[in-house]
Amino acid sequence: MDRANGRHTAEQHFLAALELFAAGEEQRTIAEYQLCLAADPGFTDAMHGLVRIYQDLEQLDEAVAIARRIPEADPEDVLAHTSLSILYQKKGMVPEAEAEANKARILGWKHQLREQKKRQSG
Repeated sequence: MDRANGRHTAEQHFLAALELFAAGEEQRTIAEYQLCLAADPGFTDAMHGLVRIYQDLEQLDEAVAIARRIPEADPEDVLAHTSLSILYQKKGMVPEAEAEANKARILGWKHQLREQKKRQSG
C-alpha cells in the first residue's frame, strides 16, 4: 500500500473510531484505532485516541506504551508529554511524571518563542 492510500485508509478508520467512541463502544473503538495505526503507524491522532480510551478503561500500562510512541512520530508533540505525565502520576511514578511535565513545558515554551519570532518578522 502506498503512503497516500495508507493515509486515506487510516483516516477512514480514525473517523470510524471517533463515532464508536462517541457511542461508548470501547472495544470496537480500540480495534478501529489499531487498524488506523496498521495503515499508518505514524498517525499520532489515533495514538492520542488510544491513550485516551486506555486511560478511561484504567489500562494504564497500555496507555503508557502508546503514549511513549507519540514523541517518536512527532518530537514536537506537547500533548504526548502531558499525557505521559498524567499517566505516570496515576501510576504513582512521581519522578517520571515530573520529568514528562518538564518536557511538555519546555516544548510549549519553544512553540511560543517560534510564534513570537514569526509575528515579529512577518
